[in-house]
Amino acid sequence: MYNVLEKLKAGDALTAKDKTIHEHGLVSVLKQLHDELDLAVLDAYGWNDIAPLMQVSNGNAAPGSNGTPTTRDDAKRAFDDALLERLVALNAERAAEEAEGTIRWLRPEFQKALAGEAAKPAPKQGSLVPEEEEAPAVAAAGPMKWPKDLPEQLRGVAEVLARSRKPIDEDAIAARFTGRGQWKKRLPLLVETLVTLGRARKVRGGYVSGA
Repeated sequence: MYNVLEKLKAGDALTAKDKTIHEHGLVSVLKQLHDELDLAVLDAYGWNDIAPLMQVSNGNAAPGSNGTPTTRDDAKRAFDDALLERLVALNAERAAEEAEGTIRWLRPEFQKALAGEAAKPAPKQGSLVPEEEEAPAVAAAGPMKWPKDLPEQLRGVAEVLARSRKPIDEDAIAARFTGRGQWKKRLPLLVETLVTLGRARKVRGGYVSGA
């Protein structure tokens, strides 16, 4: 799967075997999830300025766009070098902070206890599936047109689940779309794929968003 994923990033032609793996392994969906995760990580670190290099490296932008190098290999090398340089600098910054007694706890209620410091009570964990009366109101919207491409179909179903105020079954999901053809027969497989990918969860009464 990841060999095919790399070919997609590089824009290489797929062999017949690659196409079978691509279809059965939902590699385009895998790529989309990787791309979203990569962008989220850069955003978390505040390093969005090197996102153009990453987009070329991931095959989502042409080399030379947005001031990037003229080849994908050069863009990938520049991106890797920039990440390494920034991580080394960040590590040195954190080490200097800790030497002065400043520690950025990721899990204060757990780490401070191990370090012998008094820990504040952990905040109460809320329910992963809010009660219907606690859920924010969702504006009513008309049915959406059923997407043609598989990644967009998965994204559309995931959005329907994310907007729902309570668990919904496959019939209710299908009612949010319009379109001709046999697309409803694929809906169970799409929903189960989202469950496998962690983007949906099966609960009593149907499915809820997992993200």
